[in-house]
Amino acid sequence: MRSLYEGLQERVRSLKTPPIEVWRNKYSDRDYSVRIETDEYTCICPKTGLPDFAKIRVKYVPDKRCIELKSFKLYLVSFRDVGIFHEHATNRILDDLVKACKPRYMAIEMEYRIRGGIKTVTNAEYQRKGYRAK
Repeated sequence: MRSLYEGLQERVRSLKTPPIEVWRNKYSDRDYSVRIETDEYTCICPKTGLPDFAKIRVKYVPDKRCIELKSFKLYLVSFRDVGIFHEHATNRILDDLVKACKPRYMAIEMEYRIRGGIKTVTNAEYQRKGYRAK
């Protein structure tokens, strides 16, 4: 039997988004963490067409580059009219952030508002090969 969700996310990895800008980290000789939070993320449920709203928490240990916040905000806004599953959004955002700033470590949590009596929280994590978090 074919799933009603089949085929809805075929192009999630090739979705066009604005670039995430970065700036040079002058303290790349030490480990320190950066935490970014916003509750202004929104996307569309690919099945129902209804809006989804989430709080995003990003924590990372930068290496040579840090995330520029205005470009990150514009990047997140680009999901506003995109039909994307919660799990895919979390992993796609992690992939794009890691590609942009090449951190030593990064973790993302997306806490979606309750819809239909169900709350979803998704997490994804990246750790550079050979890096040991303290």
